[in-house]
Amino acid sequence: MKKILAYRFSAFGDVAMIVPVLKEFLAQNPDTEIVFVSRKNFADLFDGVERLTFRGVNLDDYKGFFGLRKLALELKKEFQPDFVADLHNVLRTKILSFFFKKTATLDKGRTDKKLLTRKENKVKKPLKPTTERYADVFRKLGFTLTLSHQLFPKTQQKSGIGFAPFAQHAGKMLPIEKSLELVKTLSKNHPIYLFGGGKKEVEILSKWEQEIENVTSLAGKLSLKEELQKISELELMISMDSANMHLASLVGTRVVSVWGATHYFAGFLGYGQSEKDIVEIADLACRPCSVFGNKPCYRGDYACLNQIEISEILKKI
Repeated sequence: MKKILAYRFSAFGDVAMIVPVLKEFLAQNPDTEIVFVSRKNFADLFDGVERLTFRGVNLDDYKGFFGLRKLALELKKEFQPDFVADLHNVLRTKILSFFFKKTATLDKGRTDKKLLTRKENKVKKPLKPTTERYADVFRKLGFTLTLSHQLFPKTQQKSGIGFAPFAQHAGKMLPIEKSLELVKTLSKNHPIYLFGGGKKEVEILSKWEQEIENVTSLAGKLSLKEELQKISELELMISMDSANMHLASLVGTRVVSVWGATHYFAGFLGYGQSEKDIVEIADLACRPCSVFGNKPCYRGDYACLNQIEISEILKKI
């Protein structure tokens, strides 16, 4: 049995995107097992994946060059890997890979992404999906892998609509007034389940739950494992370009995704999701202005989000 040590430490959505790739890799390479190293709180993403061992770490215990050397020595002793797959390609993982042989590293396609997001003369074309970039790392190690890019529903009995109105950056989020309008409209005909994280998000979604019939806020109430289970039971998830899209993909739930400052051309559409379920202002010359939505709108009006009509989202449902 060949053993591959693979690692990526952030961000949450990017790590979630790796899971379907690993599942299909292991199905196509039955003589191989994977040890995946990441932050401890990501463990439930990998629950139930056969021939995969999750090794959670606290990065504060392995700071700097010598800390990463310590981690590398621990991983070598514990797992004795035959190959190493760096699925992150940042300074931390480059240092970690230095201590191993037979390694391969993620190509992030930085140059093409800069051309896609620059202010003038954008080269606006679809780039390689991030999941294929992950798959390429294993191909570099000499393995074969053909991704299906299909959803595999975890649960067959599905009902209700999930809505995750928040994202890490303003350039990815519908104006809160539009999100509220969407919830009020959908709740007339569907049970709605709201997803969110931080304290402010929990407060907003709890208020919506109290004010609107047929709406349940799950924000701050579920463990990651419980959240994945609930999303798997949904008929549909509505999400921004955020981790929730990737969680839904992981459990085989269809997503209507809303895109503002970012663009699916950069390769971050949820695995197995359809471009037909994308809601966007397609003809804005200024977008995408960034890969991650973390840059302020240089126009100052976030037209990419403010011009989206709720009716366009409802049409997808």
